[in-house]
Amino acid sequence: MWLYHCYVVGEVSGVTRLGDVIYVVRRKSSVIRRYSADTLSPLDDDIHVEGMEHPTRDIAACRHDRQLYIAEHNEHCIWRVSTNDHSSVKWLSIEDDDTFKCWALSLTSRRLLVTSAAPPVLRQYNTVDRQLLRDIELPRDVRQLLHAVETRRETYVVGYQGTPHHKYQWAVSDLFSSSRRQPR
Repeated sequence: MWLYHCYVVGEVSGVTRLGDVIYVVRRKSSVIRRYSADTLSPLDDDIHVEGMEHPTRDIAACRHDRQLYIAEHNEHCIWRVSTNDHSSVKWLSIEDDDTFKCWALSLTSRRLLVTSAAPPVLRQYNTVDRQLLRDIELPRDVRQLLHAVETRRETYVVGYQGTPHHKYQWAVSDLFSSSRRQPR
């Protein structure tokens, strides 16, 4: 039998953990709620991100620099928020590419993977200097990209729709590093 605490927070866009704090970002909210990782009790000092209006569905935490990264689909950007002093900045704007829509995020060391669902695009950025490290080539049949993570072997596990068997079939695959290509 499961025992759990339930807190009403609104429509959740993303959840991440950093140390002993759980961070929750909600749809159409500029507030990041904080909870104790041990008790799930709300903490008093929420983080207010000035200018963030429509976080999509994801938040990622970097343990190296104690920063949160939040995708904002409508603004084509990624916010970076300090967990130490709660300062925030529109860290990366992708306004020059109308087809790329920030959707999901994942972090490995100091590399941030950003997915665009449709059209399906997977990009990797350096969190230190915001530089695009690479566009990761996806199989030709992929119609919609939902999420991706980088493995320790520098391969990418991706969840997507569209396989050689059927365009509406959902799958998870490991893309090998040999399928990577550098940005143009």
